[in-house]
Amino acid sequence: MRKLALNDEILMKVEKPARYIGNELNSIVKNPKDVDIRFVMCFPDVYEIGMSHLGIQILYDMFNKREDTWCERVYSPWPDLHKIMKQEHIPLFGLESQEPVKNADFLGITLQYEMCYTNILQVLDLAQIPLLAKDRTEEHPLVIGGGPCTYNPEPIADFFDIFYIGEGEIAYDQMLDLYKNMKAEGAEKREILRAISKMEGLYVPSLYKVTYKEDGTIDAFKPIYEDVPSTVKRQVLVDMTNGVYPEKPVVPFIKATQDRVVLEIQRGCIRGCRFCQAGMIYRPNREKDVSVLKEYAQKMLKATGHEEISLSSLSSSDYSQLEELVSFLLDECAKQHVNISLPSLRIDAFSLDVMSKVQDIKKSSLTFAPEAGSQRMRDVINKGLTVEDILDGSKQAFLGGWNKVKLYFMLGLPTETEEDMRAIPELANQIAALYYDTVPKEQRVGKCQITLSTSFFVPKPFTPFQWAKMESKDEYLRRAKIVNDHMKEQLNHKSLRYNWHEADVTVLEGVLARGDRKLSSVILHVYEHGGIFDSWSEFFDFDRWMQAFKACGIDIEFYNNRIRPEDEVFPWDFIDVGVTKEFMLREWKRALGKTVTPNCRMRCSGCGAKQYGGGVCYEN
Repeated sequence: MRKLALNDEILMKVEKPARYIGNELNSIVKNPKDVDIRFVMCFPDVYEIGMSHLGIQILYDMFNKREDTWCERVYSPWPDLHKIMKQEHIPLFGLESQEPVKNADFLGITLQYEMCYTNILQVLDLAQIPLLAKDRTEEHPLVIGGGPCTYNPEPIADFFDIFYIGEGEIAYDQMLDLYKNMKAEGAEKREILRAISKMEGLYVPSLYKVTYKEDGTIDAFKPIYEDVPSTVKRQVLVDMTNGVYPEKPVVPFIKATQDRVVLEIQRGCIRGCRFCQAGMIYRPNREKDVSVLKEYAQKMLKATGHEEISLSSLSSSDYSQLEELVSFLLDECAKQHVNISLPSLRIDAFSLDVMSKVQDIKKSSLTFAPEAGSQRMRDVINKGLTVEDILDGSKQAFLGGWNKVKLYFMLGLPTETEEDMRAIPELANQIAALYYDTVPKEQRVGKCQITLSTSFFVPKPFTPFQWAKMESKDEYLRRAKIVNDHMKEQLNHKSLRYNWHEADVTVLEGVLARGDRKLSSVILHVYEHGGIFDSWSEFFDFDRWMQAFKACGIDIEFYNNRIRPEDEVFPWDFIDVGVTKEFMLREWKRALGKTVTPNCRMRCSGCGAKQYGGGVCYEN
């Protein structure tokens, strides 16, 4: 019987001890003597968040299918346990073996959100692994990062040995084979890293040198050896239908953020919203065949006992076989009393038939994302929605029996005017009025509730808005106040609610999203001065970050508050995501001209993703 890393006394002291004991349903335990590679997969946030992440479940399943590899999981210990582990020098441990992470061959960290960067250092520190890659020896695991934040890995480059750029199903097996063979031959870590750097999709930051101009922008970014490639190519799973997928996902002991079976129906998006990084870096749009999804749904519900099933996609209503899939799930879920969740649906493609059927099983509020209140602004961001689309979709929802609608918008978008800001509550008011015009009084279940939420715009790498400037914290709050004050003036203001994102967090997201290697000193300073769980408002300390920038002599305004010239070398320009910089620049200029670009099914815009040889680019 395996021994727990934490004794009963410690487990009794901490909140939710089930986060740390492992042994969940469908978790995989192997004999360490039977494997050549130990890989610990980390999500640098609390267990409940990490257990909801599909990417880790896919790689966990894929790695453990290899007889020579044992993949375990680890998550960020909550601050109560963090304190105890530091005081008592308890090394961070994998959930499956309960053995120290530092004894593994690899520590893989998924990078989903910039505000989790201090938690990367927390994990390394508690694992007793040197924070900086240059300080690690042959005894330490190779630290590898993957996920959407690797599309600009430079702010955290000093902490990682390797970054995997792209979708994990493609190159990981080849990398593990190479590692196993070189390790058996007695190769040193530096030799292994040099060999790994020559593989497509794998970036070893220590093998590249950055030089800067006098104004602080990048002059050149070059490999230090001739045999190391100057460009790192993103890895893409073209055949989604036959890709690996976890039929028996691990079931958490405690309620996770998304406590349900997740069916990934497609990757990528046809829409081309200019602010959306995922819509660009996951091109082309690739679908899974509906017959395979039906099979997965049955197997996963049986293997987990979950009472809800959700479809995962950037835009579920663009899935060409959605009607057939939902009809099947409705029949299957009705038999098993399982709820269906349909996130990421667009108003203009919404089906009243699907809505009414899903409502029979589960009533909840509907979520739509117009992103901007005015038509002018929606054209700038290439949302491809008219006010008629939005009102028609809302009307269908009200006729389908819904009376709660959540609307997501962004403030601070390029070229935004006060008129655009005021258009947000005006649109919400129109939707509320439509409810009272559409649903007869005797059929209403209470008054309608329209919740407006605004996040503040962050220009991300590999989007047409990567050249855009951001606003200051005070300016974002001023804009939120305009929306809030104008909402109170609306005729149906009693049916409207307004929430807005933290402006100070947005400012930092912007710096970390588009920053360069100089920022690692700031992140290190923040961690050394107590910063962890910065994505949680109760632990986030804006002043601590400001002090770190000051101590490191780094100016936030340089990264955020300037429009970047068209010819500027970006920290991420060495990555080839398949979508060309020329296309992005063309879209940036079209945005400034308020010109809409058709979606990928209407017309190819020559973004470059056709090079992968599949998906929507080859449908016809």
